[in-house]
Amino acid sequence: MPSRTSSIAERPNILLLFPDQHRHDWLPSAPDLPLHMPHLAALMERGVRFVNAVTPSPICAPARACLASGRDYDACGVPNNQVNYPLHQETVYQRLRATGYRVGGVGKFDLHKATQDWGLDGRRLLPEWGFTDGIDNEGKIDAVSSGAERPAGPYMAYLHREGLAATHVADFAARHGKLPSYVNTRPTPLPEEAYCDNWVARNALDVLAGFEPGRPWYLAVNFTGPHNPMDVTAGMQRRRRDAAFPPPVAAQDFDADTHQRVRRNYAAMLENIDRHIGRLLAAVAARGELERTLVVYSSDHGEMLGDLGRWSKSTWHHPSMGVPMIVSGPGVNAGVTSDALVSLQDLTATFLDCAGAGPLPGMDGRSLWPILRGAATAHRPHVRCGLDDWRAVYDGRFKLVRTGEAHLLYDRGADPHELTDVADQHPDEVNRLARLLRVPSWEGSLNV
Repeated sequence: MPSRTSSIAERPNILLLFPDQHRHDWLPSAPDLPLHMPHLAALMERGVRFVNAVTPSPICAPARACLASGRDYDACGVPNNQVNYPLHQETVYQRLRATGYRVGGVGKFDLHKATQDWGLDGRRLLPEWGFTDGIDNEGKIDAVSSGAERPAGPYMAYLHREGLAATHVADFAARHGKLPSYVNTRPTPLPEEAYCDNWVARNALDVLAGFEPGRPWYLAVNFTGPHNPMDVTAGMQRRRRDAAFPPPVAAQDFDADTHQRVRRNYAAMLENIDRHIGRLLAAVAARGELERTLVVYSSDHGEMLGDLGRWSKSTWHHPSMGVPMIVSGPGVNAGVTSDALVSLQDLTATFLDCAGAGPLPGMDGRSLWPILRGAATAHRPHVRCGLDDWRAVYDGRFKLVRTGEAHLLYDRGADPHELTDVADQHPDEVNRLARLLRVPSWEGSLNV
């Protein structure tokens, strides 16, 4: 980590690899998962993997608002996907730009999710948020809902130009029938080069190539996978056709074969992202900058993937609120697995430390550098998560959830899958953790 007095040229680059909906336990380090993700595995070997990382809110727009502001869910100004990021609220991207960084981003930013207008070049609001370079594009579902007839963002504009938009729209319509979109696991009819994450990766390489040497840069690569629907390409699916994954925990709906097909496609999306990680790291190395680049892999939230009969995110269960978090680069200890409690907005404080910048107003994030460099092993006594009318707090063993007037307590030490509410057995723990829950406060939230 550079000192506050170091020159701008001495400060590290920051590469944030940020897929959408990657659950915390689907990593190449999991012994029971046949995942082939060699580039992510190499990042783990070269850095620190946090096994107790959570999102402050398990849905796209609030989680990304917490990352942008460094604030907890109840202070980030974005309570759900129907509210845009408040433009009066300073972002980490603005602060990095002010410090002297080139600030780039590609993919699914989701900072104006309520307003489906990205600009056909993907640059609407990029300067206001603090970006100097980039392309903000539609997510999987937003692309089709906003751009079936006329594009509202750069990805659908690309598909319209290539004569592929109608094919893509028809495919997504067929995936949303009476059954959940997860069940339709047939390949997308799009060619490999038009698959959204492949297009996002090309944009990332182009933005990276435009950064001038000798000036530090920040680049966020916001992949659209492994988000549902399970629209992998034929080649991605073929590479995973014989894999055998463990079944969901306490599944309540589909047969074993259906769950296998869904899980193979989820893995295929992750492995495709890993392939692009390798390409991006090779491009950074070709610039002679790999040794001075902090590389971070995380996600906005997780994915239930059929566990407990649930799909997608938005719930307090750990497959939804847990996220992967791997950090490697200059000054970071290698080969470390940390059980410290950390939250997504801690990355914000870590990035500001890299830039030698001070904290943002109202920032709740805490820099991870004491753990990354081996000066500490603990980080927070507890982490919080929330959405709509529920709030959760987790201390590394017990997780308390308040939903409406009810309190649920899970002992994750004895019950890691959160199958049994033990609130009646541990009233003292309920009272202790209840005092740590924040009261919702959304006064002053703005749409833009």
